[in-house]
Amino acid sequence: METAAPSAVIVAIDGPSGTGKSSTSKAVAAKLGLRYLDTGAQYRAITWWMISNGVDTDDPQAVAVAAGKPTIVSGTDPAAPTITVDGLDASGPIRTREVTSKVSAVSAVPEVRTLITELQRTIAVSAAPEGGIVVEGRDIGTTVLPDADLKIFLTASAEARAARRSGELRGKEATDLAATREALIKRDAADSGRKTSPLAKADDAVEVDTTELTLEQVVECVVTLVEEKRAGAGRK
Repeated sequence: METAAPSAVIVAIDGPSGTGKSSTSKAVAAKLGLRYLDTGAQYRAITWWMISNGVDTDDPQAVAVAAGKPTIVSGTDPAAPTITVDGLDASGPIRTREVTSKVSAVSAVPEVRTLITELQRTIAVSAAPEGGIVVEGRDIGTTVLPDADLKIFLTASAEARAARRSGELRGKEATDLAATREALIKRDAADSGRKTSPLAKADDAVEVDTTELTLEQVVECVVTLVEEKRAGAGRK
């Protein structure tokens, strides 16, 4: 007797910077044979384009007018996720400190969020034939994919998040823990306080505090939740 293929599943993983969203999401997607989408990279990509093209990122009107100009394409292979802007590889440039310092302002512009949100929804829907997708960001469970099959909200202490983020920075991008912690808290406030699609935990999301957990433990936890959701769907 043949075993039925697992049903397609859309997993939304939200949370602030430094909670392990990207590492967890990629690992979960890889283990379960799902696609993967880093929505934060898309906002970084459009921010990088704005900076590169002389758009004043502190002028919401200027950002809104330019929002529809760049073409952003996201690869969804968890083993090698890619992102291009107008055909150019943007994976490196979008991780600079300048982009990091300006991305909250750009992503708060409603016209930007509308465009990127529609792009994200299109990608999520197109992943269904391949088993589904893990989408990570800050407003996935609340705004982008409110009907996601499973919603996870990762949290961690500011100290743990700062230590992780500092470890990701290299060379001239490196900074001390106190400065990193301050930057994270500032971004949290900006992302949680914006009027359009703020960073927030969905009412039906499962909260996972990663402060005292290893990456492997977080991944195991999320994989178990996804498998339980799939099993439940299969019994219906």
